[in-house]
Order: sequence, then structure tokens, then C-alpha cells
Amino acid sequence: MSFFQMPAPIAARRLFLGQSGLLLSGTAVALLSGQDALAAKSDGATGNDVQILNTALGAELEAIAAYQLGAESKLLEKPTLALALTFQGHHKEHAELLAKTVAKLGGKPAAPKPSYDFPVQQLKTQADVLRFAARLEQGAVSAYLGAVPLFGNPDLAKAAASILGDEAMHWAVLRQAVGEAPVPSAFVS
Repeated sequence: MSFFQMPAPIAARRLFLGQSGLLLSGTAVALLSGQDALAAKSDGATGNDVQILNTALGAELEAIAAYQLGAESKLLEKPTLALALTFQGHHKEHAELLAKTVAKLGGKPAAPKPSYDFPVQQLKTQADVLRFAARLEQGAVSAYLGAVPLFGNPDLAKAAASILGDEAMHWAVLRQAVGEAPVPSAFVS
């Protein structure tokens, strides 16, 4: 099951963390923060490093597919479609970085699934598509939120928190677009 389709944010976080291991190595930290020279000097990566990166990559690939579904639905008005494609572009950038990092660690980057189990039959209006996307982003926020404190290296926590921040902004904008409070509470769970 997709962590994006979990019934509650905490379930998404548990699934993400359960599939990804506990920590990334110093090598992964250096690669994620764009410091290839530092990565070359770090200890070798472990299987858990590749596993956690591929779990995150799989989630990003799923988000790309979800935004593609929304874009192709013909339900989004022009300004909303542009916004969705912008958010999809962010997920593509996240996926590209994660895939390059997995490859640099000697792993095989996760590939997109041939199909995803999205609730297509429930997407009948622009608001339905936006609510679906908001739930996806909420799941991503929750998953990255759960992962950030597990990183022993501050550079890795910074990289994960950067992605988390982007996902949180997406979630807030999408909530606002459907007339919901963009920031529903003082704390993210």
C-alpha cells in the first residue's frame, strides 16, 4: 500500500519509516547535501542507506504520477493546472536527487510502478483533485517529519527538512485552494 493512501498521517509515517531503516550514513548525508567531495572521503554506504533513499524515491515517483493524473483529468482550470505542474516539478527534482544519490551509493534507484492505485473514480471535480493532492502532500509531510529526527548527521536532517518544508507548503496551498484553513493547527503531525 502507498504511504500516501494511509488513513491517517501517523500511519503514513510508520509505513515510510518501517520500510526505510533507521539512519543514513555520512556518505548519504554528503551526497544529499551536494558535497560529492565529502562523500568520497566518507565511509562506505550500507544497504540501509540505499533502502531509505529508495523508499523516499518511491514516494516521490508516486507523487509525480498523482500530479500527472490530475493534469490529465481535464478537471483542472488553467491556473490550477499550472500550480499542479509546478508541484509535480518539485517532486521530479526531489526524485532526481534521490535517484542520483542511490546510484552514487552503488544501488539501483527505484523505478516508477507501472500503475498506482489512485481513487480515480472519486475524482469528479477540480476540488476532488485538489483534496486528493492535499492528502498526498499531508502524507509526505508526515513521513518526512518522522524521518528527520532519525538522522544523526545535521546535514542529512537539513536536507530532509528542506524537502519536508516544500511538501508542507504544497499542502497549505492546496488546502487554501479548496477553501480550507491552509494551516489547520500550530503543529504538524
